[in-house]
Amino acid sequence: MRAAIIDLDGTLLDTVADLAAAANAMRSDLGQEPLPLELLATFIGKGVESLVHRTLAGHIDGRVEQGLWQDGMRSFAVHYQRENGRQATLYPQVREGLAALRALGLRLACVTNKPQVFTDQLLRNTGLDTEFELVLGGDALERKKPDPLPLLHVCQRFGVAPVEVVAIGDSVNDALAARAAGMPVLAVPYGYNEGRDIATLDVDAIVATLLEAAHWVAARQAPAQPAGNRRASAPGIKMAEGTG
Repeated sequence: MRAAIIDLDGTLLDTVADLAAAANAMRSDLGQEPLPLELLATFIGKGVESLVHRTLAGHIDGRVEQGLWQDGMRSFAVHYQRENGRQATLYPQVREGLAALRALGLRLACVTNKPQVFTDQLLRNTGLDTEFELVLGGDALERKKPDPLPLLHVCQRFGVAPVEVVAIGDSVNDALAARAAGMPVLAVPYGYNEGRDIATLDVDAIVATLLEAAHWVAARQAPAQPAGNRRASAPGIKMAEGTG
């Protein structure tokens, strides 16, 4: 292993309270009653566009008409700009896991379906903005997870083969993207996964924490010299400020 690609919401950070606050504020703006946090948690995973459709429709397979969705997108953006990172918390052993992965010589990238502007803001607000060489939001490229494009883009930027990269996430989107890219993939059990049982995912292992993910990698390779944390960037793609 020469690199790790790590998901954001549900893998590094518990962000459901922030997302739910913004989602319910959006519903209030549009004359709807609030939804329970437990239900809203199942709507997370396919990006903001899908979250707004699901929240306004009130169920995971819901879609609303275009005009209502556009109003919702504008409202959600305003409220999430305020809420993003306010209640978000790191999951246990995240910093220890990131440090252990770097100590094994792995270069680190964060790939998420959250829009880039919100991704950058969240990483700054939670002090994770210096942890990754490369940060890709859901609108940084033409397609987002479960498409493998963002993961393959990381490989290109890092100059590594997909089989040399481990993907770590919490959802079916992460598993499908990694398998399509030809990467080994690990899943953490504490995320969202759109309400599905994590045990149903096609992954190489379920790891309790990011630190356990580092132990999984260590057991499968000889120790390597740390690769450093040189920041990679791509033309036309805005990365999180202050990293590298």
